[in-house]
Amino acid sequence: MATHKLLLLPGDGIGPEVMREVEKLVGWFRKRGIGFETETDLVGGSAYDAHGKAISEDAMVKAQDADAVLFGAVGGAKWDSVPYAVRPEAGLLRLRKDLGLFANLRPAICYPALADASSLKREVVEGLDIMIVRELTGGVYFGEPKEIVTLEDGSQRAVDTQLYTTHEVERIARVAFDLAKKRRNKVSSAEKFNVMKTGVFWRQVVGRVHKEEFSDVELENVLADNCAMQLVRWPKQFDVIVTDNLFGDILSDIAAMLTGSLGMLPSASLGAEDPATGARKALYEPVHGSAPDIAGKGLANPIAMIGSFGMALRYSFGLGEEADMLDKAIANVLASGTRTKDIAGPGANAVGTTDVGDAIVGELEALS
Repeated sequence: MATHKLLLLPGDGIGPEVMREVEKLVGWFRKRGIGFETETDLVGGSAYDAHGKAISEDAMVKAQDADAVLFGAVGGAKWDSVPYAVRPEAGLLRLRKDLGLFANLRPAICYPALADASSLKREVVEGLDIMIVRELTGGVYFGEPKEIVTLEDGSQRAVDTQLYTTHEVERIARVAFDLAKKRRNKVSSAEKFNVMKTGVFWRQVVGRVHKEEFSDVELENVLADNCAMQLVRWPKQFDVIVTDNLFGDILSDIAAMLTGSLGMLPSASLGAEDPATGARKALYEPVHGSAPDIAGKGLANPIAMIGSFGMALRYSFGLGEEADMLDKAIANVLASGTRTKDIAGPGANAVGTTDVGDAIVGELEALS
């Protein structure tokens, strides 16, 4: 029996609470003969408190050795004044960079039972199923120089650098086209070619990869700001959206709210395939943040974290049937009316974090 090595990094705020619900599922699958070996370590503010940095060297070694990393959430007001280089978010950035996690996959799926939870009309979001593919290790978040400098007259100047290479754009484009071939065969490439040289470059490289390798997939180019507008106007026109680091950050959060709550959406961050094994370094995390205002109260929605584990089943462990079963269990629980406060709706009785996790385990039992 193959053993799948998971590193759990719960992090801060509600991270530990939602991660505990994933641990229930790991235990459930383990009892049914799927080998999971788990380790747990610190990241974010909790790691800063213990080690003076957002992730320790020991935790990074564990991450490199794992088949997949499950990441909760980091940050909170407690650490707002710590130095920039060791802020809680630096732990996540280091994991992405050191593991080479260049492809961020963020699905936006509107479950039928939650169509009325969206701020948009039911007919606009019901049946929504799109995938945003965000380049994750380049662009303005990593480009150099990145600095704030004091000028001779005493004023200051801040600089962030948007930078992309041919290789970086080619590899993210290939991920998007490959995904589209397994879905509805359409890729929308979002950039700002009208005002940014990197946008011109992005469009050229994606277009060449399409022409040379994926001409059987439909490709449309869309300005990133127009893409944002279209996501709110009629999101079901999209299948796979591929875009850079900055625009991907923004567009994926817009797409998240189409589904009713940030607490619903998982994500995967993938590295390059190993030429020998075909395996990828991978990190899975919910789109939501650490939500310190509700931390420790048992109110957090664990579905995004549980869905992230489902993506690990699918993309890292080749357990597609098990991932489908988990997706079905989540849908059944939502259809039954079992929901946390963020998606319960006006006047509805909301349940807690552990209630949702227990209900999903119960549905898995019923489906197995």
